[in-house]
Amino acid sequence: MMKGGGGEAAAMVAGDERYCEAEDRELTVRKTTLFSPGDGLEAYDHRTGELAFRVETYGRGGVCGGAAAAGDLALLGAAGEPVLTVRRRRPSLHHRWDGFLGDGGAAHQKPLFSARRSSILGGAGSGVLVDLLAPAAGHAAEFRVEGSFPRRCCRVVVAGADDEEGAEEVVVAEVRRKVDEGAHVVLGRDVFVLWLRAGFDAAFAMGIVLVLDRITGDELDGVLSDELLEATSPVRVV
Repeated sequence: MMKGGGGEAAAMVAGDERYCEAEDRELTVRKTTLFSPGDGLEAYDHRTGELAFRVETYGRGGVCGGAAAAGDLALLGAAGEPVLTVRRRRPSLHHRWDGFLGDGGAAHQKPLFSARRSSILGGAGSGVLVDLLAPAAGHAAEFRVEGSFPRRCCRVVVAGADDEEGAEEVVVAEVRRKVDEGAHVVLGRDVFVLWLRAGFDAAFAMGIVLVLDRITGDELDGVLSDELLEATSPVRVV
């Protein structure tokens, strides 16, 4: 469960304040391509049902061009405008990915954020660290991802928020499985919820989701476990 009051630590305009809302927000994220991680995602606003973001891969017939390289992931807004471009850094022992504003094609453009495994040993169970390098607000920050993205059960925590004795950790985003409340069914992993704390940049959060999908994919240590296979199919809530 989410802890902490949020406050200033949770308010974070990474790229554009249009993607930050004054209230907690939920996005319903749906994988549109199930055969390869990150190749297709759509995110809908839970309250309105309207499309908020979608994802395309450059070099595979996508509508975006610019100076992006083949294999880059493009986070597009509802109108199809490029919001973020996520690109793998090579070589990198930590499986590092960088996120750029727009199509990432500007000359000498510095990344907005950088994400990496916390351990070079890898494995879907290892943590992920995210550094916000050049936010619009002008304040760099570090986040850590706890839990398991393949199981659709993880959260993004402000790193250092619990360094002080007695301080509560601040969770700014959380991925969890989607429940069809009408049918009382927990949906499969291809549909999940992205919860956002008030004031946190939804586009930045979606960029983190893209990186998690690439770093951890749908496998645990290279093998689909029985528990994960069960999580693939809808489960009725008793």
